[in-house]
Amino acid sequence: MVALAVGWALSACSSVDCPLSNKVYANYKLMGAVKTLPDTLTISTARSEGADTVLINRQLNTDSFLLPMSYGHDVDELFFRTNSLLDTVWVTKTNVPHFESVDCGVAYFHVITGVRYTRHAIDSIVINHKEVNYDATQQHFHIYFKEYRL
Repeated sequence: MVALAVGWALSACSSVDCPLSNKVYANYKLMGAVKTLPDTLTISTARSEGADTVLINRQLNTDSFLLPMSYGHDVDELFFRTNSLLDTVWVTKTNVPHFESVDCGVAYFHVITGVRYTRHAIDSIVINHKEVNYDATQQHFHIYFKEYRL
């Protein structure tokens, strides 16, 4: 009887390894003539209460970077500052709830549906891989900076 109770207790335990962080990140890779950005790069995002928050602060010699994606908005608004130039990037996406176990909280994966941007320092941004999940090694965006920036 005791062995049966112990067996039930052990089978009730979950062996699911919950991720330490349930945030997912979009991977941006520089492409084209400017494969490494020698300028300082600061990226911030708009928050719903009107303030902004810095995601990357004055990074040098950038060839790629990871940015978290929001799960509460269908559009992420990002501000890219390189030296004296400022570009705004709007990433539209579908937020998809991802459930692994009752032991883990709900995470949100994303399907990128579009990208718009101003063109002061940025020449173009191309969606390379539209599904964003825990695999941050996928290059989601290829970003092309203008070769001649002020």
